[in-house]
Amino acid sequence: MRNNKKVAKVRIRKASRLPFILVLLMCVAVGAWYWWQQREDALNFVRYEEFGIDMPVNYSIHGIDVSKFQKNINWSAVEQMQVDNIHVSFAFIKATEGITRQDAAFRQNWQKAKKAGIIRGAYHFFYSTRDPLKQVINFQNVVQLEPGDLPPVLDIEVHNNQPAAVIRSTARIWLEEMEKAYGVKPIIYTNMHFYDTYLGDEFDSYPLWVAHYYQQERPSTNRKWIFWQHNDMGRVNGISTTVDFNVFSGDSLALRKLCIP
Repeated sequence: MRNNKKVAKVRIRKASRLPFILVLLMCVAVGAWYWWQQREDALNFVRYEEFGIDMPVNYSIHGIDVSKFQKNINWSAVEQMQVDNIHVSFAFIKATEGITRQDAAFRQNWQKAKKAGIIRGAYHFFYSTRDPLKQVINFQNVVQLEPGDLPPVLDIEVHNNQPAAVIRSTARIWLEEMEKAYGVKPIIYTNMHFYDTYLGDEFDSYPLWVAHYYQQERPSTNRKWIFWQHNDMGRVNGISTTVDFNVFSGDSLALRKLCIP
Protein backbone atom coordinates (compact mmCIF):
# COMPACT_ATOMS: atom_id res chain seq x y z
CA MET A 1 0.00 0.00 0.00
CA ARG A 2 2.82 2.40 0.91
CA ASN A 3 4.57 1.69 -2.41
CA ASN A 4 1.37 2.56 -4.27
CA LYS A 5 1.18 5.87 -2.38
CA LYS A 6 4.80 6.66 -3.30
CA VAL A 7 4.11 5.89 -6.97
CA ALA A 8 1.01 8.07 -6.85
CA LYS A 9 2.97 10.97 -5.32
CA VAL A 10 5.67 10.67 -7.99
CA ARG A 11 3.03 10.72 -10.71
CA ILE A 12 1.38 13.80 -9.19
CA ARG A 13 4.74 15.62 -9.05
CA LYS A 14 5.47 14.75 -12.68
CA ALA A 15 1.98 15.81 -13.74
CA SER A 16 2.35 19.12 -11.91
CA ARG A 17 5.62 19.80 -13.77
CA LEU A 18 4.03 19.24 -17.17
CA PRO A 19 2.28 22.64 -17.50
CA PHE A 20 5.49 24.38 -16.44
CA ILE A 21 7.50 22.47 -19.06
CA LEU A 22 4.91 23.25 -21.74
CA VAL A 23 4.98 26.95 -20.86
CA LEU A 24 8.78 26.92 -20.89
CA LEU A 25 8.83 25.26 -24.31
CA MET A 26 6.33 27.79 -25.63
CA CYS A 27 8.46 30.66 -24.33
CA VAL A 28 11.55 29.19 -25.99
CA ALA A 29 9.63 28.77 -29.26
CA VAL A 30 8.28 32.34 -29.18
CA GLY A 31 11.74 33.68 -28.35
CA ALA A 32 13.29 31.74 -31.22
CA TRP A 33 10.58 32.99 -33.60
CA TYR A 34 11.09 36.61 -32.47
CA TRP A 35 14.87 36.31 -32.87
CA TRP A 36 14.43 34.92 -36.37
CA GLN A 37 12.00 37.69 -37.31
CA GLN A 38 14.40 40.31 -36.02
CA ARG A 39 17.20 38.67 -37.98
CA GLU A 40 15.09 38.60 -41.12
CA ASP A 41 13.89 42.20 -40.66
CA ALA A 42 17.30 43.65 -39.81
CA LEU A 43 18.23 46.28 -42.37
CA ASN A 44 21.44 45.51 -44.19
CA PHE A 45 23.41 48.25 -45.96
CA VAL A 46 26.26 47.36 -48.32
CA ARG A 47 28.76 49.86 -49.69
CA TYR A 48 28.95 49.98 -53.49
CA GLU A 49 31.75 52.13 -54.80
CA GLU A 50 30.14 52.07 -58.25
CA PHE A 51 27.09 53.86 -56.83
CA GLY A 52 29.15 55.88 -54.34
CA ILE A 53 26.83 55.11 -51.42
CA ASP A 54 25.68 52.41 -49.03
CA MET A 55 22.66 50.59 -50.44
CA PRO A 56 19.87 48.91 -48.42
CA VAL A 57 20.12 45.47 -50.02
CA ASN A 58 17.04 44.09 -48.25
CA TYR A 59 15.08 45.70 -51.07
CA SER A 60 15.15 44.34 -54.60
CA ILE A 61 13.69 47.30 -56.53
CA HIS A 62 15.85 50.42 -56.75
CA GLY A 63 15.27 53.74 -58.47
CA ILE A 64 16.28 57.39 -58.76
CA ASP A 65 14.62 60.80 -58.97
CA VAL A 66 15.87 63.57 -61.22
CA SER A 67 15.30 67.12 -62.40
CA LYS A 68 17.08 69.64 -64.63
CA PHE A 69 19.90 69.70 -62.06
CA GLN A 70 21.05 66.29 -63.30
CA LYS A 71 21.68 67.97 -66.67
CA ASN A 72 21.77 65.84 -69.82
CA ILE A 73 21.05 62.21 -68.85
CA ASN A 74 22.03 59.19 -70.92
CA TRP A 75 19.06 57.01 -69.99
CA SER A 76 20.33 53.96 -71.85
CA ALA A 77 23.49 54.00 -69.71
CA VAL A 78 21.35 54.41 -66.57
CA GLU A 79 19.24 51.39 -67.47
CA GLN A 80 22.19 49.21 -68.47
CA MET A 81 24.16 49.72 -65.25
CA GLN A 82 23.94 46.74 -62.91
CA VAL A 83 26.12 45.82 -59.96
CA ASP A 84 25.30 42.47 -58.35
CA ASN A 85 21.49 42.50 -58.36
CA ILE A 86 21.15 46.27 -58.15
CA HIS A 87 20.04 48.36 -61.11
CA VAL A 88 17.68 51.28 -61.70
CA SER A 89 14.15 50.02 -62.32
CA PHE A 90 12.17 53.25 -61.91
CA ALA A 91 12.66 57.00 -62.00
CA PHE A 92 10.65 59.91 -60.68
CA ILE A 93 11.09 62.98 -62.90
CA LYS A 94 10.32 66.56 -61.90
CA ALA A 95 7.66 68.06 -64.14
CA THR A 96 6.28 71.25 -62.61
CA GLU A 97 6.45 73.67 -59.68
CA GLY A 98 3.78 76.04 -58.44
CA ILE A 99 1.39 77.53 -61.00
CA THR A 100 3.79 78.57 -63.78
CA ARG A 101 7.09 76.72 -63.62
CA GLN A 102 7.99 73.68 -65.72
CA ASP A 103 11.23 71.75 -65.38
CA ALA A 104 13.36 72.50 -68.43
CA ALA A 105 14.58 68.89 -68.76
CA PHE A 106 11.25 67.18 -68.18
CA ARG A 107 10.15 66.41 -71.72
CA GLN A 108 13.51 64.96 -72.70
CA ASN A 109 13.80 62.92 -69.51
CA TRP A 110 10.20 61.72 -69.79
CA GLN A 111 10.56 60.45 -73.33
CA LYS A 112 14.03 58.95 -73.00
CA ALA A 113 13.34 57.17 -69.70
CA LYS A 114 10.44 55.34 -71.32
CA LYS A 115 12.49 54.52 -74.40
CA ALA A 116 15.18 53.01 -72.15
CA GLY A 117 12.60 50.77 -70.49
CA ILE A 118 12.60 52.45 -67.09
CA ILE A 119 9.28 52.78 -65.26
CA ARG A 120 8.68 56.51 -64.94
CA GLY A 121 6.70 58.83 -62.67
CA ALA A 122 6.25 62.61 -62.70
CA TYR A 123 6.17 64.90 -59.68
CA HIS A 124 4.92 68.39 -58.91
CA PHE A 125 6.56 70.67 -56.33
CA PHE A 126 3.64 72.12 -54.37
CA TYR A 127 3.13 75.47 -52.66
CA SER A 128 0.22 75.90 -50.29
CA THR A 129 0.43 79.66 -50.96
CA ARG A 130 -0.57 79.13 -54.62
CA ASP A 131 -3.97 78.24 -56.07
CA PRO A 132 -4.10 74.41 -56.03
CA LEU A 133 -6.36 74.21 -59.09
CA LYS A 134 -3.92 76.30 -61.10
CA GLN A 135 -1.15 73.96 -59.92
CA VAL A 136 -3.24 71.02 -61.19
CA ILE A 137 -3.58 72.71 -64.57
CA ASN A 138 0.16 73.40 -64.71
CA PHE A 139 0.92 69.72 -64.18
CA GLN A 140 -1.71 68.43 -66.58
CA ASN A 141 -0.58 70.81 -69.33
CA VAL A 142 2.93 69.33 -69.14
CA VAL A 143 2.45 65.66 -68.22
CA GLN A 144 0.59 63.09 -70.27
CA LEU A 145 0.52 60.00 -68.09
CA GLU A 146 0.10 56.68 -69.89
CA PRO A 147 -0.68 53.10 -68.84
CA GLY A 148 2.43 51.70 -67.15
CA ASP A 149 3.45 55.05 -65.65
CA LEU A 150 3.52 55.59 -61.90
CA PRO A 151 0.75 57.74 -60.35
CA PRO A 152 1.31 61.51 -60.19
CA VAL A 153 3.34 62.69 -57.21
CA LEU A 154 2.64 65.61 -54.89
CA ASP A 155 6.01 66.85 -53.59
CA ILE A 156 4.98 68.72 -50.45
CA GLU A 157 7.82 69.70 -48.13
CA VAL A 158 7.66 73.48 -47.51
CA HIS A 159 5.12 75.25 -45.28
CA ASN A 160 5.79 78.89 -46.30
CA ASN A 161 4.54 79.96 -42.88
CA GLN A 162 1.08 78.57 -43.58
CA PRO A 163 -0.93 76.84 -40.83
CA ALA A 164 -1.49 73.10 -41.04
CA ALA A 165 -5.18 73.57 -41.89
CA VAL A 166 -4.35 75.59 -45.02
CA ILE A 167 -1.68 73.11 -46.11
CA ARG A 168 -4.08 70.19 -45.67
CA SER A 169 -6.98 71.84 -47.50
CA THR A 170 -4.95 72.98 -50.51
CA ALA A 171 -3.08 69.67 -50.79
CA ARG A 172 -6.36 67.74 -50.68
CA ILE A 173 -7.71 69.73 -53.63
CA TRP A 174 -4.65 68.86 -55.74
CA LEU A 175 -4.78 65.20 -54.76
CA GLU A 176 -8.50 64.80 -55.38
CA GLU A 177 -8.33 66.50 -58.79
CA MET A 178 -5.47 64.22 -59.82
CA GLU A 179 -7.36 61.14 -58.70
CA LYS A 180 -10.37 62.23 -60.77
CA ALA A 181 -8.18 62.77 -63.83
CA TYR A 182 -6.16 59.54 -63.72
CA GLY A 183 -8.31 57.12 -61.72
CA VAL A 184 -5.52 56.30 -59.24
CA LYS A 185 -4.53 57.74 -55.90
CA PRO A 186 -1.58 60.12 -56.25
CA ILE A 187 1.60 59.53 -54.26
CA ILE A 188 2.65 61.96 -51.53
CA TYR A 189 6.35 62.76 -51.24
CA THR A 190 7.62 64.37 -48.03
CA ASN A 191 9.63 63.75 -44.88
CA MET A 192 8.06 62.33 -41.73
CA HIS A 193 8.46 65.53 -39.70
CA PHE A 194 6.48 67.48 -42.28
CA TYR A 195 3.93 64.68 -42.63
CA ASP A 196 3.30 64.41 -38.90
CA THR A 197 3.27 68.19 -38.35
CA TYR A 198 1.19 69.39 -41.30
CA LEU A 199 -0.64 66.44 -42.87
CA GLY A 200 -1.30 63.71 -40.32
CA ASP A 201 -3.64 60.76 -40.48
CA GLU A 202 -6.10 62.51 -42.81
CA PHE A 203 -3.77 61.50 -45.65
CA ASP A 204 -2.95 57.96 -44.55
CA SER A 205 -4.93 56.45 -47.45
CA TYR A 206 -2.46 57.88 -49.98
CA PRO A 207 0.69 56.01 -51.02
CA LEU A 208 3.70 57.57 -49.31
CA TRP A 209 7.17 58.25 -50.69
CA VAL A 210 9.28 59.27 -47.71
CA ALA A 211 12.61 61.11 -47.57
CA HIS A 212 14.92 59.80 -44.86
CA TYR A 213 18.65 60.35 -45.52
CA TYR A 214 21.99 59.21 -44.18
CA GLN A 215 20.73 56.96 -41.38
CA GLN A 216 21.14 53.25 -41.85
CA GLU A 217 17.69 52.48 -40.55
CA ARG A 218 14.21 52.46 -42.00
CA PRO A 219 12.13 55.66 -41.81
CA SER A 220 11.02 56.10 -38.21
CA THR A 221 7.26 55.82 -38.59
CA ASN A 222 4.47 53.31 -38.15
CA ARG A 223 2.86 54.81 -41.24
CA LYS A 224 3.13 52.45 -44.20
CA TRP A 225 5.34 53.75 -47.00
CA ILE A 226 5.95 52.41 -50.50
CA PHE A 227 9.01 54.39 -51.63
CA TRP A 228 11.96 55.45 -49.50
CA GLN A 229 14.42 58.11 -50.67
CA HIS A 230 17.44 57.01 -48.66
CA ASN A 231 20.32 59.02 -50.15
CA ASP A 232 20.88 62.14 -52.26
CA MET A 233 24.56 61.56 -53.05
CA GLY A 234 24.40 58.52 -55.32
CA ARG A 235 26.18 57.96 -58.61
CA VAL A 236 24.97 56.11 -61.66
CA ASN A 237 26.28 55.66 -65.19
CA GLY A 238 24.82 58.19 -67.60
CA ILE A 239 24.46 61.00 -65.04
CA SER A 240 27.35 63.39 -64.44
CA THR A 241 26.06 64.75 -61.13
CA THR A 242 25.02 63.10 -57.88
CA VAL A 243 21.48 61.77 -57.81
CA ASP A 244 18.84 60.74 -55.27
CA PHE A 245 18.43 56.99 -54.72
CA ASN A 246 15.22 55.25 -53.67
CA VAL A 247 13.88 51.80 -52.95
CA PHE A 248 10.41 50.33 -53.43
CA SER A 249 8.93 48.34 -50.57
CA GLY A 250 7.59 45.48 -52.71
CA ASP A 251 8.59 43.29 -55.64
CA SER A 252 8.42 43.96 -59.39
CA LEU A 253 4.85 42.65 -59.61
CA ALA A 254 3.71 45.06 -56.88
CA LEU A 255 5.46 47.93 -58.66
CA ARG A 256 3.66 47.14 -61.90
CA LYS A 257 0.36 46.86 -60.05
CA LEU A 258 0.86 50.35 -58.61
CA CYS A 259 1.16 51.84 -62.09
CA ILE A 260 -1.68 53.35 -64.10
CA PRO A 261 -3.65 50.52 -65.78
